Amino acid sequence: MTQTDPRQWVVLATPDDPLVLDSGSQLTHVEVAYETWGTLNDTATNAIFIPHALTGDSHASGTPESPGWWDTMVGPGKPVDTDRFFVICPNLLAGCRGTTGPLSVDPATGRPYGLDFPLISISDFVQLHRRLIRHLKINRLLACVGGSLGGMQALQWAVDAPEEMAHAVVVAASSRLSAQNIAFSAVARSAIMRDPAFNSGRYFEDESSEGPRTGLAVARMMAHITYLSEEAMQDKFGRRIQDAETPRLRFGVDFAVESYLEHQGSTFLDRFDPLSYIYLSRALDYYDVFADPHWSDRLQAAPTKTEFLVMSFDSDWRFSTDHSRRITRKLEQARQPVSFREIRASHGHDSFLLDVPDYLDTVKAFLDHAAEGVLDEA
Repeated sequence: MTQTDPRQWVVLATPDDPLVLDSGSQLTHVEVAYETWGTLNDTATNAIFIPHALTGDSHASGTPESPGWWDTMVGPGKPVDTDRFFVICPNLLAGCRGTTGPLSVDPATGRPYGLDFPLISISDFVQLHRRLIRHLKINRLLACVGGSLGGMQALQWAVDAPEEMAHAVVVAASSRLSAQNIAFSAVARSAIMRDPAFNSGRYFEDESSEGPRTGLAVARMMAHITYLSEEAMQDKFGRRIQDAETPRLRFGVDFAVESYLEHQGSTFLDRFDPLSYIYLSRALDYYDVFADPHWSDRLQAAPTKTEFLVMSFDSDWRFSTDHSRRITRKLEQARQPVSFREIRASHGHDSFLLDVPDYLDTVKAFLDHAAEGVLDEA
C-alpha cells in the first residue's frame, strides 16, 4: 500500500513580494514544504512551531510505517502533544525535501541554481517561517521548540520578532559556533566539494554521474562522530570486531564502530543533497545572534515577553553546556524570563533526539505551563 505524502506546499515569495535575504540577494519564487499535526483552535493560540536541525526535514512526527525524526518529542501524548496543540514543521530554505533550494530552478535562467543559489542565514530561515505562520493565520505562536540548529532558529526568531512567540525552547544549541565547530563544518564541506564528481556544483547536469557520493558520505561519517559522546561510543561499540571473533588485520571495515559509520554514510546518500548540506552548514558557521547591537532593545521593547527554556546535555561536546550558559546569561542580562537546565545523558549531542525521560519531562512541564489559561480560555 502506497503511503500518502503528508507534506503540503505553499508559495511564500513571488516577483511582486520577493524574499530579501540578509546578503541583499532576492529570491523571487520560494516554495515551502511543510507538515502539520493537530487542529488550530478558534483563537489560533495553540500553535507550536518545530524548526528542524541540519539534516532534518518536515517529517517531525510519523507512524510506525513512516517514523518521524522527533517522534520522542512530537505526537499524541508526547511533550509537544498533537492532541492539544497545532504543530507546524517546514523543510528549511535551501533544504532538499520540498522547499526551494540549490537544486530548484532559477527563474532567471531556467536552470537549477547550483552554486548560484545565494548564501543564506538563520535569520533568512526565520523570515520564511514568519511568512508561513502568517499564511496559516497565526499571529503569535504559543511556542517554538527546537534542538541544535532548530534551537538556534527558535532563539533567532524570539530575538527578531519577540511579539510573535510566547515561549521558546532552545535545546543543545549555540548562540555562535566555536572555532572547533566551524572547523568540523569546513572539513565536511571540503570532502564534498573536493570529490571529483562534485563538478563545481553542477553534478546534477551529468546523467551518468551519481554526484559526490563519496564526499557526502565522508561528511556524514565525520558529523556522526561529533554527535556521539566518547562514553556512548564506548558503550555501543567498544573495540568490538564486526562479524568476527578476532581482528582480520586489514584496511577495510574491521571494527564495529567503522561499520556503524559506513552505514550512516551510505544511508544518508539517498535522502540528502550535497548542495543542501554545504549551504545549511555554512549558515551555521556565520550565525552570531547576539552580535546584532539591537537584539536586546527589541526584546525589552516588546509588548509581551517571550519565556525561554534553555537546555543542554552534560555529555554533548559539540554544543557543550557552556554554549547554553552563554545564551542564558545574555538573556538574563537583557532582563528576559529564562530557565536553564543541564540534563544528565550519556548520548552526546544526539541526546536531544532520544528518549531521555528527565529531558522530555522538563519540556512537557514547560509547555504545560505555557498552555495554562491560554487553552482554557480558547
